[in-house]
This record gives sequence, structure tokens and C-alpha cells, in this order.
Amino acid sequence: MRGDIAVIGDSDSIIGFKAVGFKTVGVSSSAEVIAAVERLVKEKCPVIFITEHALEGAEHIMDNYRDHSIPAIIPIPGRFGKTGTGMRNLGKNVERAIGTDILGLRSD
Repeated sequence: MRGDIAVIGDSDSIIGFKAVGFKTVGVSSSAEVIAAVERLVKEKCPVIFITEHALEGAEHIMDNYRDHSIPAIIPIPGRFGKTGTGMRNLGKNVERAIGTDILGLRSD
């Protein structure tokens, strides 16, 4: 099962995931993140973790797959810490599911 899970991010943030058997993709730009996600989707990877820092500038890639059950694209903190992307996306999903922002995460 671990080989079916991919982690995208800078090499320092993802090295530990490789050690436990996850598929890892080192990236250094938002264009590389988009290309990596598209490749993993074609490979039918069901779960893709992306470090929040790597996701900056490529957040729209999550929207492209939001209504698909596979892949699950999940932002995670990396070595640069949290950016809040993961919580914002959680808030969007909760609001979409129940119709209101019960978590109070909306910034607008």
C-alpha cells in the first residue's frame, strides 16, 4: 500500500517518506508540482501528499481534482512549516459539504 502513496515536495521535506516506502517526487517549482500530479494521476496513484510550500502557486491543481474520488490530494507541512493551505482547503470542503463555514477559516 505504501507504494500507492506519493509525496511531492522539496527533497529535504520528502526524504523521510522515501525511507518508509512512499513514492516521492522532488520538485522546485509550481510547474514541476503540476507535472508531477498529472503524471501520478495517469499512473492511477490514489493518494498524493504535497507539502504546503511546494503547493504555493499551484493550488489550482487541487481544484482540478476536487470532485474526483481518486486521487485524494492532501497538503501537508514540510520543512518550511505550515502555510495554512491545508486548513483553508479543509474549510472549503466543510463549507461545500454543509453550506456554511462552521470552522471560521474564511479570510474574506
